[in-house]
Amino acid sequence: MASVNTSILPFTAQAYKGGKFVEVSDADLKGKWSVVFFYPADFTFVCPTELEDLADNYAQFQKLGVEIYSVSTDTHFSHKAWHDSSPAIGKIQYTMIGDPSGVVTNNFGMMRAGQGLADRGTFLIDPEGVIQFMEVTAEGIGRNAMELLRKIRAAQYVAAHPGEVCPAKWEEGEKTLSPSLDLVGKI
Repeated sequence: MASVNTSILPFTAQAYKGGKFVEVSDADLKGKWSVVFFYPADFTFVCPTELEDLADNYAQFQKLGVEIYSVSTDTHFSHKAWHDSSPAIGKIQYTMIGDPSGVVTNNFGMMRAGQGLADRGTFLIDPEGVIQFMEVTAEGIGRNAMELLRKIRAAQYVAAHPGEVCPAKWEEGEKTLSPSLDLVGKI
């Protein structure tokens, strides 16, 4: 099962992006920051609100050098049909991975046992292919792109500044901490 500080497992899948069907693999996630965003199913309720939120903020992710890959166990054909029929999903410019075989979903430990559906999980992967952040929420709890962007900024800051860490609610430009013996018991 995927966990923080582990490398992503190999996969190859079909996806829908920019009006075309494309092949995506684990190699595509390496060399840049990536968000892998699992959701249960196309044509549902909470999922389109989350995917639209990502679409509305996609330019901000791009400014941070982050690519987004949404994943469900639907096919890439279903993703195209949803993209063509829904104004919210029609905004999406990022890659929508179809995973009917469940390989990607299982690699990340997001498959719901006996259901063939992905859990609502988010993974931040660094340029080396290592998971730096993961979050799984219950079916009815939608995620927030702005909070995800905050966490990405923190992860990128920590990666670029060894020896520093970002405290709770840290925002870009705010004070960080340098863990040391001197700070023990003083925070």
